[in-house]
Amino acid sequence: MPFMNFRIVVYSQPACPQCDTAKKLLHSKGLPFELIQIHDQGQRTAFLKRFDLRVQQLPQVFINEQHVGGVVGLQSALKRIGL
Repeated sequence: MPFMNFRIVVYSQPACPQCDTAKKLLHSKGLPFELIQIHDQGQRTAFLKRFDLRVQQLPQVFINEQHVGGVVGLQSALKRIGL
């Protein structure tokens, strides 16, 4: 499957070094992604509840609606698909 068919969504927050790392990694691979900024605790709580996530940290990355995790999960997912 060509990577352009992947839908990547990054849930991020401002002033987050890990979030910046995930975004830079995707940019370096030339992969388009949708960025959803979470600005406050209410948005974070709604996000975690919506996806039933036990994690509290950001970023959280989804590829084709499949949760891959944070930066390490993103790196692993990209490696698995040969990117």
